[in-house]
Amino acid sequence: MNSRRIVSSFFKDRSILFFLRRHVSFAAGVRRIGLNPKGASQARVKATTKPGIYLACTLFIVLGGFNVRAQTLFPDNLRCELIENPLGIDIDKPSLSWGFRAEGQNRKQRFYEVRVSRDSVYSSANSMWVSGKTESSKSNLILYSGKPLSSFTRYYWKVRVYDQDGKPSPWSKTVWFETAALSASHWKGSWIGDGRKAPEQDADFYKDRAAPVFRKTFALHKKVTAARLYIAGLGYYEALINGNKVGREMLAPGWTSFDKTVLYRSMDITSMLKEGINAAGVMLGNGWYNPLPLRMWGVHNLRERLAIGEPCLKAMIRIAYSDGSKEEISTDQSWQTVGGPVLRNNVFLGEYYDARKQIDNWQGNQGVWATAKPAVIVNGTLGKLKAQLQPGVEVTKIVRPVKIAEIKPGVYLADMGQNFAGVARIRLKAAAGTRVVLRYGEEVYKDGSLNGMTSVAGQVKNGNGGPGAPQIAWQEDSYIASGNGIEIWNPRFTFHGFRYVEIKGWPGVPQLSDIEGLRMSAAVEQTGKFECSNRMFNQLAENIRWTFLSNLFSVQSDCPAREKFGYGGDMFCTTEAFCYNFNMANFYKKIIQDHEDAQRPLGGITETAPYMGIADAGPGDQSGPLGFQIGFAYAIKQVFDFYGDKRVIEKHYPALQKQMRFLIDSARDNLYDIDLSDHESLDEKPVAFTASCFYLSHVKLMNEFAVILDRKEDAAKYEQISKLIEAAIIRKFYNPASGVFANGTQSAQFFGLWHNLADRSAKDNALSAMKQAVAKKDHHLSTGIFGTKMLFDVLRSNNLNDLAYRIANQRDYPGWGHMIGSGATTLWETWKYSDNTYSHNHPMFGSINEWFYRSLLGINAAAPGFKKIIIKPQPAGDLRFARGSYLSVAGEIKSSWKLEAGVYSLNVSIPPNTTADVWIWSAGSSVVTESGKDVRTIKNVEMLPPADGYTIVRVGSGDYQFKSG
Repeated sequence: MNSRRIVSSFFKDRSILFFLRRHVSFAAGVRRIGLNPKGASQARVKATTKPGIYLACTLFIVLGGFNVRAQTLFPDNLRCELIENPLGIDIDKPSLSWGFRAEGQNRKQRFYEVRVSRDSVYSSANSMWVSGKTESSKSNLILYSGKPLSSFTRYYWKVRVYDQDGKPSPWSKTVWFETAALSASHWKGSWIGDGRKAPEQDADFYKDRAAPVFRKTFALHKKVTAARLYIAGLGYYEALINGNKVGREMLAPGWTSFDKTVLYRSMDITSMLKEGINAAGVMLGNGWYNPLPLRMWGVHNLRERLAIGEPCLKAMIRIAYSDGSKEEISTDQSWQTVGGPVLRNNVFLGEYYDARKQIDNWQGNQGVWATAKPAVIVNGTLGKLKAQLQPGVEVTKIVRPVKIAEIKPGVYLADMGQNFAGVARIRLKAAAGTRVVLRYGEEVYKDGSLNGMTSVAGQVKNGNGGPGAPQIAWQEDSYIASGNGIEIWNPRFTFHGFRYVEIKGWPGVPQLSDIEGLRMSAAVEQTGKFECSNRMFNQLAENIRWTFLSNLFSVQSDCPAREKFGYGGDMFCTTEAFCYNFNMANFYKKIIQDHEDAQRPLGGITETAPYMGIADAGPGDQSGPLGFQIGFAYAIKQVFDFYGDKRVIEKHYPALQKQMRFLIDSARDNLYDIDLSDHESLDEKPVAFTASCFYLSHVKLMNEFAVILDRKEDAAKYEQISKLIEAAIIRKFYNPASGVFANGTQSAQFFGLWHNLADRSAKDNALSAMKQAVAKKDHHLSTGIFGTKMLFDVLRSNNLNDLAYRIANQRDYPGWGHMIGSGATTLWETWKYSDNTYSHNHPMFGSINEWFYRSLLGINAAAPGFKKIIIKPQPAGDLRFARGSYLSVAGEIKSSWKLEAGVYSLNVSIPPNTTADVWIWSAGSSVVTESGKDVRTIKNVEMLPPADGYTIVRVGSGDYQFKSG
């Protein structure tokens, strides 16, 4: 219908004429205030007094939807370095990203336009970067390309996008990012300490040594417009302004190789300052910088491996005044120091606190400040200061006890109902000097008493911890009351893994309201949701989330109690599972840097990062086993796949090359024969086979990285080496006739299939041998941490999800159902229950969570950053439905399916500016519909060749409702 016919039909309709007469006044209003009607051109509506023009203007508004398509794509969720309004970044060309709100289907970005300025109201005078109208569908990690940024400056930015029809959106809301020190020379101040020396005897480390507290007073007599605190304190710090804690973060800064990298924070303290005398205070804990000489496993003394020293501090306060002037206050000898109320603190053993020594007077010179000493300049070998972009550790949930019982006269046990990582917070009223002791554990004995043996630090249980160490390295906190009314306290410089808290010395009988658990973890954003008709799977998903959060502090740890170390093997097994559950982009970038900082001189990657001395079954030079070394490269790959960030490959490529040279030089005849193999598997481990497979994985990843970076010579070299390794493995470890790899165990079969070592002609034999290995165990798994991850990948990619479901759904030993049936609220370190040694809060078997998202929900990336998506739910077993979502950097992806009366329904939501291949489970020639219409007749749905019992369609963004059967 052309515009003339539209106008004619409108004027024939009396109701439309009545509408126009009623709204002439609106058109006049448009004239008076100069509004630009929606759908009109960029030019303003010109003022006029002719009633006919009013009518025409109104008619133009009404007809706009017929003549011109309205904008359907709007930028939203703007982020810098994938952080909302980051305070304190030290990247000179930060990345800018945005998501979308959209109306309808098939919405794409055709152009974008970015503006960055020094002021929240943009003008050419304060402009830093105008991208111009850029033809690109890219909306993730756009690198800033404007004028050089300045340190300690807030920049504002906004974006508008043009949709698939070239229609511009309104400008987005204005957001900001703020720089920290872009050059090391911009950091003012010195490292300061309290002048103490480390004890000469190991036993003396275990005695009371009050944690140092520092103070700087300063006067303010002008109006403050902005104030920032930039701070790094080792091992941990708690910053205060006028006695009030700054921010929510705990256990800062993140643990690093302190001789290579020290992290600092930027904090907004504007609202905390007042006119007159102010006091900046900092309390320091030991953290990982001043560990005890505890001989873990009777062998490993962290003081011999980590970069260590006495607690120290570097800080700078920058104040901007309303008159335009600025002031800097930085750490030097003018700061004062005293011993504080924290008498002992250690990341493993706990914290002792004497509330009688608590500091309440921060501004004056009375009390402890009357005898304060000047701070001492510290000269050490500390590494480069780096702004911490990794989410900090915070209290992310309050856990209430479900029961408190008296297990002995005067001894109580609080059951928190949930295993988690953090500390207890107590509320009491007691006489001065009353000591309350809290001891933590994951289990209880049959008599109801605390069993803390699975959380004992480093298996120090028989006096093997060295001089001065406790006979058993319990997790224990102690509080001495001040006697000043109601007292509320929790430790500052430690964290524990526990479900139960033993309480001794309580004045009276503790009530449920007197104790609570502070669950602590990195404050990562939750990105995944999952549920299904299998209740055990739902409980398992919940247990996994608790487990994962318990092991997200500043490293991805193996357990939050007895070790707390960042093992590369655990990271390899669970990286994807973590990424589906949480936004791990900046967390993993930090961990990847930890691995590079810990890299051995010859190039090997250590078993843990930061490196603390463990080097099991590695190829030499104190490097880790190959299955743990690969965590470095594998995490880099997943940051690229999940978040589309190629910079992480570019940054660490030289370290990867160095590692690769070491591994190539250490191989013999293109094979390896030393490794931890499939750690915690229940069968005999095929050590040489798995070691060689991991070697192959390293080389294939290097080939992939070289291709991504367009390093053609490197790519060709690594491809050739991978072919030699693959041929050597097949020649020595594979029997094509039987399909058996190595010793034919589940681990061996899944390793071989995961690495695609069986060619097409023999793959069926390998799959058959795998099924036989599973059947031998009555369809229970016997795999360890690596084989379990590979199991679900192999079964998903070979459309064997019924077998995966049968294995996952076992309720007896070994399996996840056995853990849950035994009362577990987090994952165990081993398939078998342990009451003495192994952790009950360990993430490595959490790889099954990846299967929930990739198979049961079917959400998979087909391009980096989920720019292209595959939706392929694989219904299996007796599942009736599964539903959930994943918030990718491209937007939220939803998948929900159900089977009801023989009809399969699949509802999906595809984010704007992406495309998806949707696999719709269908039986034979059953008709597949979308919103009730045959998909073959829908214009915006592209039919792809069917496969494996699925109808496959390609769609753009939007919501879709498919049915088959």
